[in-house]
Amino acid sequence: MTVTADQNTFGIYDAKTNFASLVERVMSGETLTITKHGKPVATISPIEQPVPELKEILEQLDSARSLLRLGKNDYRKLIGRDDH
Repeated sequence: MTVTADQNTFGIYDAKTNFASLVERVMSGETLTITKHGKPVATISPIEQPVPELKEILEQLDSARSLLRLGKNDYRKLIGRDDH
């Protein structure tokens, strides 16, 4: 695989040939540049994972609590936060 001096730029042929390993690099947080005849034509970058909304987190917590039949504040004991 031919890699440029910055180690994050690849020609189309090398990118195609080594696609799986490039995807692994992107999954670990790297952004890569793909070139055609030495000119940048595309970038591959990680997708930002959405942060769950507070409402969604609270709904999941309520669901878990009801499944475990816990009292209103018993979940705090489960996570070691019984400090109220």
